[in-house]
Amino acid sequence: MQQITLSQMLANEVKTNGLDEKLARLIETVAACGVEISSEVSCGALMGVLGMAGSENVQGEEQKKLDVISNDIVTKAVLDSGVVAACASEEMDHCVAAGCEDRRPYLICYDPLDGSSNIDINVSIGTIFSILPNPHEDATAPEDADFLQPGDRQLAAGYIMYGPQTQMALTLGRGVVMFTLDPRTNTYILTNDNVQVPEQAKEFAINCSNKRHWEPPVARYIDELLAGKTGVRGKDYNMRWVAAMVAEVHRILCRGGIFMYPKDNRDPSKPGKLRLMYEANPMSWLMEQAGGRATNGYERILSIKPEKLHQRVAVFLGAKEEVERVTSYHAC
Repeated sequence: MQQITLSQMLANEVKTNGLDEKLARLIETVAACGVEISSEVSCGALMGVLGMAGSENVQGEEQKKLDVISNDIVTKAVLDSGVVAACASEEMDHCVAAGCEDRRPYLICYDPLDGSSNIDINVSIGTIFSILPNPHEDATAPEDADFLQPGDRQLAAGYIMYGPQTQMALTLGRGVVMFTLDPRTNTYILTNDNVQVPEQAKEFAINCSNKRHWEPPVARYIDELLAGKTGVRGKDYNMRWVAAMVAEVHRILCRGGIFMYPKDNRDPSKPGKLRLMYEANPMSWLMEQAGGRATNGYERILSIKPEKLHQRVAVFLGAKEEVERVTSYHAC
């Protein structure tokens, strides 16, 4: 069986579906960052990259050394790509413009290393990215406000997961494809050309330690799942929790399920924990493109008009039937 590389797949998209060559170049740039970050992650303590960096990001979260290293890798690469007008990251207060005199067609936002709490214990983590059009028709330097486009405007999105294998999931709006990095050649090989999420689920992922803080619709839904065969759902469910969105979404894309990070009552001013622009939007688009659903409990995530760069949101994504059910409970 002939192996298809990421480069070959993108070249075919350019030829067959009119994918912009500059967008293909940007995706390959992000993929190359994944190779470099994967190497840093795999070396871990051997290279002295584990532990805290002694700084905080814009959300007030303590940064790990690998958070900073990964952010530097991606930021430099995308700004040097020649096609990105500006980039925005979880680790930076504001977007960074390329500072060029020519017009560049794309904006990119990313979580350079999702799952920081797992870095030092050798559990799967990853890079999430979302590519948007640059709304300026000239070389005007983009600002934070230019990134505030709903998820429906995304041109490409995906993640690179660093686990037992390094894998990349990607959507261009024509389904979801998945690649596995061959470490012998540092080449991404297509390993699933039509990722599909079953409509029904047998697994759910949520941090049950927060149950006392949940809103009633979420508590009702989880109680039904935990009741198993003896409850209204009439079947048993298994619970999973990796504490890294990349790993949770990857599992669902591979074998189904639902992932939930709901709003809770600890801080009423925050509508959720996860960031809309560089976590919820790209993951929601992947899920929809694979036949799943994604809402904030009330509305489709990809329809939300962002109000700020680091906006937070509640997330329910995965199997169509389950997401629609828990969303319907919020409407009661």
